[in-house]
Amino acid sequence: MQSSNFVVWLAGLVFGLGLLVSGMTQPDKVIGFLDLTGDWDPSLAFVMGGALAVHAPLSWLLRRKRKGAEPARPRYAPVFHLPTRRDIDRPLVAGAALFGVGWGLAGLCPGPAIVSAGGGSFEALVFVGTMTLGMLLHDRVRRVETNRPPPEAPLPGPTVHGHIEGRLS
Repeated sequence: MQSSNFVVWLAGLVFGLGLLVSGMTQPDKVIGFLDLTGDWDPSLAFVMGGALAVHAPLSWLLRRKRKGAEPARPRYAPVFHLPTRRDIDRPLVAGAALFGVGWGLAGLCPGPAIVSAGGGSFEALVFVGTMTLGMLLHDRVRRVETNRPPPEAPLPGPTVHGHIEGRLS
């Protein structure tokens, strides 16, 4: 196994173990965290806080511009693949809403669902299967949308007011 593949495997293993230990693979625990008006379980807030405490300073270090120094670069890839878009568009909002609804209803999101499915959880296997079908459907719809020729200009015809566009009838 190449060293970069080993590092990817090791990172995935550590991430999966972290999800297991933190309880994020337990739908009841996740739903308890999301239920602010009922029997709220704040323990996952500490998991998320710990992740932010690690990510935020490292992200800042990688993104900062250092005078006279080469930019930071990953060890096993030519460049970091960092987001560049800052706009909030309709697909982003729709995707975030769909993710949130799915997380709230199932108590699973993709990472923990894959870990749980690997452990043989029937519910997680169903979740991952339907999530995969949704991703394939999304890709197919996007491909159709991007390959569709632009709509042609409408032909002149009667309008609501009984006029033909561009001239009076």
